[in-house]
This record gives sequence, C-alpha cells and structure tokens, in this order.
Amino acid sequence: MRTEARLFTGVAAFFAVTAAGYGWFSHEPAGTAALTVAFLMASLVAFFLRVQYRKRGPRAQDRGDAEVLDTAGPLGFFPPHSPWPITAALGAVVLGLGIVYGLWLALIGFGVLALAVFGLVFQYAGRDAQRFSSPGEESGSGSSGPASSTSTRSP
Repeated sequence: MRTEARLFTGVAAFFAVTAAGYGWFSHEPAGTAALTVAFLMASLVAFFLRVQYRKRGPRAQDRGDAEVLDTAGPLGFFPPHSPWPITAALGAVVLGLGIVYGLWLALIGFGVLALAVFGLVFQYAGRDAQRFSSPGEESGSGSSGPASSTSTRSP
C-alpha cells in the first residue's frame, strides 16, 4: 500500500496547491471550499493507506523482486450481504431533501445516515470471536452434563 499512499499524497498536494492558488487569485469561496474538501478527502485516504502499510508491512506488490505466487492465498473477508449501504443511501437522500425543505427533515436524514455508518463499521466487528465457538457450546473447563460417546471430534 506504499505506492497507493504516495499516489494519494501527491493528489492531496495537488489539491492543496490548487486550492491555495485558486483562493488567492479568485477570491471566490465556493470553488476554494470545494478544492479544500477534495484536498481533505485525498489526505484522509493517504493517511489510511499509510497506517495500513505501517500496520501490515509491505505487500508483494510493494516489492520489486516479488513473484506472482507471493500474492496467492486468502484475500480477506468480503461480506455476502448487508442492509447498511441501502440505509446509507436513504439517509443521504433524506439529508439532501432536508437541506432543501427544512431542518427537521435534514436532522432525520442525518440520524439515519449516522445509524447506517455505525452499522457499516460495526456489522462484522465481533466475527473473529464468534468463529471459534458453536451456538450450543459453552466456554469453560467443566461440563455439567454426561460425556457423549458419539462425538465426532477428536480429543
């Protein structure tokens, strides 16, 4: 992710220079604000990629001597289905309509959007802890029931 972090750092630097020059010469606040927001968004992505690079280390794509086989293996977890993207879209639409029609609708839209973002972030937060225990299995060393002789698990 080192290359991607450098790329987005360059994009952020471009938008910062462009926003400063545009604001200096035009004295127009809307364009300056839009370029500043673009700078902030590119900076956020660059920061995220740098943190991931420091946390996980270099990938095979970051090394010049890597082979194709080095990238083999599981890629990660991809959720099969989620209701939260639709909820986020609904919240964004209601928030946009609320900006036009009234503060009360904007507040409802902001609440729905905040709920959707919270749901997206924490939907699979505890999946690693739940992976190792089955629904009917209790954790602990002692068992109150008799041992079953038909168990299929090896000791």
